Amino acid sequence: MSKLRSAPTLEDVARMAGVSTATVSRCLNSPDRVVKATRQRVLSAVDTLGYTPNFAAQVMAAKRTFTIGAIIPTMENAIFARGLQAFQEELHQRGYTLLVSSSAYKPDLEEEQIRTLVARGADGLLLIGHDRDPKIYEYLDRRKIPVLVAWSYLPDAQVPSIGFDNRAAMFELTNRVIGLGHKRIGMISGISAGNDRARLRVEGVRDAVAQNELAVSDLRIIETPYEIENGAAAFSNLMSKGTRPTAVLCGNDVLAVGAIRRAQEMGLRVPQDVSITGFDDIELARIATPALTTVHVPHRDMGRKAALELVGMVEKTADGTALRLPTTIVERQSLGRPAKP
Repeated sequence: MSKLRSAPTLEDVARMAGVSTATVSRCLNSPDRVVKATRQRVLSAVDTLGYTPNFAAQVMAAKRTFTIGAIIPTMENAIFARGLQAFQEELHQRGYTLLVSSSAYKPDLEEEQIRTLVARGADGLLLIGHDRDPKIYEYLDRRKIPVLVAWSYLPDAQVPSIGFDNRAAMFELTNRVIGLGHKRIGMISGISAGNDRARLRVEGVRDAVAQNELAVSDLRIIETPYEIENGAAAFSNLMSKGTRPTAVLCGNDVLAVGAIRRAQEMGLRVPQDVSITGFDDIELARIATPALTTVHVPHRDMGRKAALELVGMVEKTADGTALRLPTTIVERQSLGRPAKP
């Protein structure tokens, strides 16, 4: 019977490379601090021996797991993909691993996932938006788990955020729409309960309508989950009751693409008969026909800066500062002037 081979150790790598164990450790954890020739010898020994660092020992020594948790509302569309990719890339550069969960926009499920990630030793958490039971923040605070919010910016919130002002961004877009002559406006929003991003975008539309002295009571808003089919159904609803809006502002690009598709199925020309706008500027907005006018969100910059700030909070080199990132309006073919009556 053959004997089981023991796993190679740090000492085995050091012996083969002809260096100290401290040099091996430095090469693996801070390779830029090791001269190239030594680094190559160490990495060659690691490869030859099949050495894997002892994660448990690293955790005990550093008193950290070098793991960051992120809970996003959905993985079913690309709303969060670009920002989360940049977040993961920046974490990797700093030696951290990302664990991702999806809450499906369900507060109870998100709370369960938060507790699970904490139990698994996550050093910090990235959450999307601020709306959740204050007891969750109290739970994280008692356990001294750094938490950062993204995709929303609220400077006076209980926890710091790196994101953008949803209300101001939608206010600016609505002003642009009204400036083109639209007076009959409809909105297809995500579900606003428990979702500050959706709620603030609705408030931005209301603000612009009121400021331009249009009747807020005439503003028709339909809330629906973020899916293309739901955007299409909501558009049908808006156009089938009462006076038709000449412009439909959507809470994100997914809903807007659904609205465009349904408009075309109804024989309506976009934007000649009805203008449609989105929010987020994901790739779907560029390939839609017609291409979608939308609010550009700096997804990658937000993800990168969120990673830098959260790692700083974990390593106690940053206090957790709220940061507002700019948004811009990207005008494409789905927005135009209303048809003359």
